[in-house]
Amino acid sequence: MRASLIQIRVDEGESVAERRLRAAGLVRAQAGADLVVLPELWTTGAFAYDTFATEAEPLEGPTHEAMAEAAREAGVWLHAGSIPERDPDGTLYNTALVFSPSGELAASYRKIHRFGFDQGEAVLMGAGREPVTVRLPKTTVGLATCYDLRFPELFRTLTDAGSEALVVSAGWPERRRAHWTLLARARAVENQAYVLACGTAGTHAGVPQAGHSIVVDPWGEVLAEAGADEEVLTVEFDPAKVAATREQFPALKDRVLGLDPPRA
Repeated sequence: MRASLIQIRVDEGESVAERRLRAAGLVRAQAGADLVVLPELWTTGAFAYDTFATEAEPLEGPTHEAMAEAAREAGVWLHAGSIPERDPDGTLYNTALVFSPSGELAASYRKIHRFGFDQGEAVLMGAGREPVTVRLPKTTVGLATCYDLRFPELFRTLTDAGSEALVVSAGWPERRRAHWTLLARARAVENQAYVLACGTAGTHAGVPQAGHSIVVDPWGEVLAEAGADEEVLTVEFDPAKVAATREQFPALKDRVLGLDPPRA
């Protein structure tokens, strides 16, 4: 498979509408890829809390429309990052969108773990409740967003649901970049799966972003890593390596905790 992670730059000098058009153009330029990934909250910036309410949109709003068209024109599976979604009941969610090559919405995922420690996203947005996987022609991907990366139980749930590639869209801050790389590799090793983690560049509400989008194989080896600024990170990987790794080193079969209790 060929995956392209678009590490888009998010700065205050560019409007949401302008960045939406630019992101759509970047997606179209990835024709030939099997999977394209955008970061978390790239329309507003993950730390631009004061814009969430004003820029929130319905699930099938302008970002949905632009990304569906871009996926269709490029002929790619598109993880379009996440948007501040406004539910009909008024609740805001940090919601990821996945489109098929025909431009259909294949899945949406509301971020389960909200960041902020009783402020910011943690109080402004509702929490998702359902882990989400998407079956692609060559593999099954599990969806996670930014702060989710710190919660291994979500990734194990995605693995148990059949995921072979774990896709993380993020707006990860530069000051914790070492954690970003460490956790991406840990999630890959413990689940014996690929991790494709796409972050933003630039500065959100005064918070410099880590960039350094990364693709890790099931052994924890880094296949590709971006720098700090905007770029498209493209990598070829073999989904069959997941099954081969799990057969060669069958650690997942030795799990004891977290399994259903044995029947009497």
